[in-house]
Amino acid sequence: MKRIFSALICSVGVACAAGALAQGWPEKPVRFVVGFTPGGPSDILARALGQKLADSWGQQVVIENRPGAGGNIAAELVAKSPPDGTIWLLGNNSILATNQSLYGKLGYDPVRDFAPVALVAIQPNILVVNPNVPAGSVRELIALAKARPGALNYASSGSGAAAHLAGELFKAMTGVQMVHIPYKGAQPALTDVIAGQAQLMFATSASVIPYIKAGRLRALAVTTARRSATVPELPTLSESGVPGFEAITWHGVVVAAATPWPLIERLNADIVRVLRMRDLRERLESLGAELATGTPQDFAEYIAREIPKWAKVVKDSGARAE
Repeated sequence: MKRIFSALICSVGVACAAGALAQGWPEKPVRFVVGFTPGGPSDILARALGQKLADSWGQQVVIENRPGAGGNIAAELVAKSPPDGTIWLLGNNSILATNQSLYGKLGYDPVRDFAPVALVAIQPNILVVNPNVPAGSVRELIALAKARPGALNYASSGSGAAAHLAGELFKAMTGVQMVHIPYKGAQPALTDVIAGQAQLMFATSASVIPYIKAGRLRALAVTTARRSATVPELPTLSESGVPGFEAITWHGVVVAAATPWPLIERLNADIVRVLRMRDLRERLESLGAELATGTPQDFAEYIAREIPKWAKVVKDSGARAE
């Protein structure tokens, strides 16, 4: 009985200490780690969110770029960090879902080593084709690809990249045969689709909207589950004959796995609060991002669904990281 009572007192003490930690937090600057170079979507999002949180807390948020290995270097750093909530990772679908299948060995486990805090934003992809492709809709594109197996090339920013896997998911769900052409970056891939060297591509909305407006690319559909506020006139792939299709770029905050739950709840509440500020929302939407707030549990469940979905795509396609 004494042991049970002592254990109960200990657990209550730990919970109280964690609660007090959450209330007084942060007492020192927060390191917000980004797995990619400055100026990219992840970096821009982290800086915008970090500045708002810094203003709210009266405490510095330091953006720390640790590019390399598809974000794995940054992820490993945060996975092994102290669980005090002061070192964050802006994870995305590569780091937290697909890299586990693309790389032979990771220095972290995307489920076991992180505590999800909040899904922050998604970036819709748009299926675009060269204007000379005789297809004005997704259904027409599928019919064309089935009539001419292997004749259509689809471009991507590299083997194993989000655009590549979106194309492989499209092939798997429609039964079409297309040839993947990997490039060293999104811009060279888009340049060749515009020039007609490749016929189509799944690309982020922000990167292709100017070309769509100029008539240099034809947009067929968005890859989100619901229509995108960025391009509300475009149907989804699901509406266009590929039910259940979703292939987006998403970003969310995670911390070290042993971070106390009261602190995770506090971080989630603070992130959700600043994301609802009109100026931050408008800034991110101007970059083609759509805010996606929710609870830590919501984010954990989302990651849990994404990992097996993309593992199958990677396995079936034979894709490997470059």
